[in-house]
Amino acid sequence: MRDHLPPGLPPDPFADDPSDPCAALDSVEPAQPLDAEERLAVEEDLADLAVYEALLARRGVRGLVVVCDDCQLDHYHDWDMLRANLLQLLVEGTVRPHEPAVDPSPEAYVTWDYCRGYADAVMHTEDD
Repeated sequence: MRDHLPPGLPPDPFADDPSDPCAALDSVEPAQPLDAEERLAVEEDLADLAVYEALLARRGVRGLVVVCDDCQLDHYHDWDMLRANLLQLLVEGTVRPHEPAVDPSPEAYVTWDYCRGYADAVMHTEDD
């Protein structure tokens, strides 16, 4: 068996296997770069995320909960994972699959809308 991996890495257990589960990924087209509008939206999300984390992490909020479009279940994302996903989106135009949070405490996560409302309330309170 001959692997196509750099030396020093463990051998690929599916090398030359016609039923390799990763074979389905060969037909996936590479991501397209973000257009200017999409790029701006992601950059704004990154800036917002920094504000939300600064305001809410010290209150015990670990990150955001998002309803998945594919499975309709809640997905819990820590601040660092969200930032990494958004940065990867800027660089690669897509986000790779990742492992979900293990046994998250739902009460430690909030929605984007909650963050926006909280940040808005803090800003208006400071203006008074």
